Amino acid sequence: MIELVSSDRCIECNICVRICPRNVFDAVAESIPVIARQEDCQTCFMCELYCPTDALYVAPEADHSITVSEEMLIKSASLGSYARELGWRRGKAAGTSEDPTYLIPVERPSSTWSR
Repeated sequence: MIELVSSDRCIECNICVRICPRNVFDAVAESIPVIARQEDCQTCFMCELYCPTDALYVAPEADHSITVSEEMLIKSASLGSYARELGWRRGKAAGTSEDPTYLIPVERPSSTWSR
């Protein structure tokens, strides 16, 4: 489940807002996105994969939220670790820098997704 958007690392690109298949994030004018519907997160890691600055942390626990410390995540190199494990970083084949999928327009229903 999505647990953290780092205010220090986030560059307000809103890629996470656009890529999330469950519309978990809300964009905020001139600020970082907020986790608005955490309980809707399906733990797909798409936001973490596409984040260009490793500003997101998705915990592998899918059915409940956990308490995380940004400081501990930084010390343990957990921010962006899922993407690194998959090779989704510059200089590696099939990286997000070569994948423009997040640019595909997505029409979202006006109401929240049904469960």
